[in-house]
Amino acid sequence: MSNALETNEVPVKAETQNANQAAERLFGWAEKFLLMIITLMTLAAVGVEVGSVIERGTIELADLLLMLLYTEVIGMIAVYYSGKGAFFAFPIFIAITAIARLIVLLGKDMAPENVLFDAGAILLLATATIVISRFKSD
Repeated sequence: MSNALETNEVPVKAETQNANQAAERLFGWAEKFLLMIITLMTLAAVGVEVGSVIERGTIELADLLLMLLYTEVIGMIAVYYSGKGAFFAFPIFIAITAIARLIVLLGKDMAPENVLFDAGAILLLATATIVISRFKSD
């Protein structure tokens, strides 16, 4: 009886493994497809921003921070494909840059305590990056 049970389990395990491998391939293709779309959309946004700067004839700090955000998105995708570096840090850097851009754009109109809260968020994110990178290197 145990032989019959074992023979029934083997095909189920093989089918499950094949299904898992197919799902992994599908998700891998979907991920790469979406990353390519993100890359193309980011490059298009860079083109629009450069066109806006040329049209205005001036470059402001907010423009530079926005371009830095675009650069970090492209960098994050490059790190994913190269397999080098700390991939986890890029979304944190993007968040830090986005909060800094928010402070630059709205800082004059923001209540002082909100600027302080945003600065605290930047400090918290920077600290998290340092802590995570220390634990990851061990």
